[in-house]
Amino acid sequence: KSSRRTLPLAAPIRKYLLDLQVRQAENRRLCGNCYCKDYEGYICINEMGYLLNPNRVSAMFELTLRQNHLRHIRFHDLRHSSASLLLANHVPLKQIQEWLGHSDFSTTANIYAHLDAASKQNTAEAMLHGLGLEEE
Repeated sequence: KSSRRTLPLAAPIRKYLLDLQVRQAENRRLCGNCYCKDYEGYICINEMGYLLNPNRVSAMFELTLRQNHLRHIRFHDLRHSSASLLLANHVPLKQIQEWLGHSDFSTTANIYAHLDAASKQNTAEAMLHGLGLEEE
């Protein structure tokens, strides 16, 4: 099943997560016995150690959009935006499939292939170049 996967961690994200770990340890120390230890090692926990409510995450995301005068999108739309950015930066659909965790390549292709127009144009130009028929 592709929903569980290991992905590389970019340096800024690694630093953020290490800083978060320090903050969580400090919260655990400050709260003492009141701190929930059931979710130690989890990333998405609140100051008291309890799992974040997904509705709260969505609400905070909406608030952040409003406060920064950004157009409304759903939190899940970030997934599509990241896939679109990868595609625009010439990452092959197969790698995007693995990144997103789609178990079937056709799922990725059906959702994102229409965004691949620039890549198709680049392919056409490469064919012209390969055949020595470049436009002047």
